[in-house]
Amino acid sequence: MSDNQFKRGELYSFITGVASTAIARRLQKNFKQHGIDITIEQWSVLYHLWKQDGLSQQELCNATFKDKPSITRLVDNLEKLKLVKRVASVEDRRINMIYLSGAAATLRDQTMEMANQTLNEALGGVSTEEIEMCKSVLQRVYDNLK
Repeated sequence: MSDNQFKRGELYSFITGVASTAIARRLQKNFKQHGIDITIEQWSVLYHLWKQDGLSQQELCNATFKDKPSITRLVDNLEKLKLVKRVASVEDRRINMIYLSGAAATLRDQTMEMANQTLNEALGGVSTEEIEMCKSVLQRVYDNLK
């Protein structure tokens, strides 16, 4: 790709997440309007636990691309909200496994529906081919830097 296809500032802004930030802000607003008192960061932890319950804090770090102190803080706050619980690993008591509570399970359907609606709104007028091309390019950028 030659340097003149994009203005550098525009390209960096796009790659660093302007679109992602806009979607996250809209989803946060939708949560608030529906009385759901969790942050997008907390929701991202819950999302990964809904995919696979009982992840270690390190696995959550890897899945969410967050550092250990951030995950510790997020899990602390999710525990206060009674959405998750920490359980010491049977194999290694230094490792905490994070499990969903019953309250988190009931939150899943409602928040996933809002996430889908928000994403549909964000992708209005974008064709399937454009989405696939975007995914391919961003995957290549990620792979190049991995």
